[in-house]
Parts: sequence; C-alpha cells; structure tokens
Amino acid sequence: MDRFLIVDGSNLLFQMFFGMPSRIVNKHGRAIQGTLGFVGALLKIIRMTEPDYVTVLFDGEHKNNRAEMNTLYKANRVDYSQVPEERNPFSQLADVYAALDYLGIRYAQTQICETDDWIAAYALTYGRDMEIVISSFDSDFFQLITDTVSVLRYRGKNTVLCTPAYIKERFKILPNQYADFKSMTGDAADNIRGAERIGPKTAACLLNAFKTLDGIFENTDRIKKQSVKESLIRNEERVRTNYKIIKLENSVPLPFDVNDLVYHRSEITTSSVLKGIGLY
Repeated sequence: MDRFLIVDGSNLLFQMFFGMPSRIVNKHGRAIQGTLGFVGALLKIIRMTEPDYVTVLFDGEHKNNRAEMNTLYKANRVDYSQVPEERNPFSQLADVYAALDYLGIRYAQTQICETDDWIAAYALTYGRDMEIVISSFDSDFFQLITDTVSVLRYRGKNTVLCTPAYIKERFKILPNQYADFKSMTGDAADNIRGAERIGPKTAACLLNAFKTLDGIFENTDRIKKQSVKESLIRNEERVRTNYKIIKLENSVPLPFDVNDLVYHRSEITTSSVLKGIGLY
C-alpha cells in the first residue's frame, strides 16, 4: 500500500523555531534557526516514514470561521504581527518555502479554512486507498486515526507514532470518540472550555457507557454521579458547540490532487538544502 505523508507545516515550524537552543545566524547575519530545524526535522520524518507522496500545509492569516461559533477560540494565541522578528517564526517562512521548492515538495497556505480541515479532507478522501501519516502535535488529529491513518509526533529519538492502540491505551476510548471526548474536557491550547467536573477519566467512562455525545445527553438520567449529571445538563450547549468546532470532516476542497504529490526519495542533507537556497 502506498504511503502519504502530510506535514502540518506551521506546527513543525513553531516546534523547531522555539525548540532550537539559541538563535542561529548565517555569515550574512541572517537568522536561520527555524529553517535549519524545519528542514532537518522534515528530512528525518521523511526517512522515518518512507512516503510515496508528501505535502506540507500551512495556516494563513485570515478570518477563522470557528471563532464565529466561539469568540474565545484561539483568543489566547500570540498576534505575531506585533512580535519582533527575532521572536517571530513567520520571519523565516519565506526561507522554509524556498527549501520546500528546492526539495520538490509541494506546499500550500490556507486562505479560507484551517490546516486541520485540509488534512482531514486528505485523510478522509484517501485513507482507505493508502496509508496516511499525519505529522503534527495537534491532538485534534487523533480523531482521524484508523488502521491506515496514524499521527506522528516528531521528537527525534522520542518520536511517537499514534495508532488506534495508542489512543485506547492513553485515553481509554476509540479514535472516533476523540472529538466527543475533547468536547467535554476542553482544550487549553485552543482556549476551549469544557464542562466542569468532566475530566479525562470521567469523559472516557461516559463514552464507554454511552458511545457518543448524543448517547450521553439522551441518557443523563442514568448517570449516577449527581455533580457530573448536573454539569452535563448545565453545559450541554457549550459542549455541543465545542463538538462543532473540534470535529473534523471532509468539507473543504483539496489544494492538490494526490497524484501531483509524488515524492522522489534521495539522500539529500540539511546542509545541501540550505546551501542550495543560499543560506549557507
């Protein structure tokens, strides 16, 4: 079965930019640590996964439809248009794009949706016909995991490939229950509040008993713990709105046909890429 690697580019850039031990500049005084880390990590991810197809997708700066459902959604994120260059990952984005061009890897930046939506559309469109590896630390992608779709959390030697078994062991639920799970527990990273008194263990127990959010809300009279029952009833609207925000579906047009994303493997190095685009 062919393998398709989809890289959450913004996620990887932030991880590398802020994960490097110090600011690195080239002989011209140009900061390159984010690009250096990004290219090095990407090449390692490619070697780990040995894909037949590759794309890298980035979030653009535009209106977010999810924020219309909840004005607090991602309101905790830094506005990088107000951040000095030395602390701004986007200051090195043009160099990252140049590196991807040099590698022959197609990339795109969202204009009307989030990267999550594109990645979900790829996984749900092609996930039955090929093996898909999503490289990202965004836990929303856990809901897409199947026997042929996995999530790779790159951390060098500590990299983890998340499969259905991983989700079952860590959260005690199935991957297709993850959006329901997160809707109840909330997500601090995206500034989404859950229902009070509903932590991970309680959410997992509820889903094991009633399978879905609909099943839970249809059976609140069967929930024995009074504080949990009252919290669910009181927060039903919030939890259902959370679900609409968190749930990923095949709802947006894809930026590329998968046949345009064929990757020709090579033994290219990070240094040769940076030399090729004039950063070394």
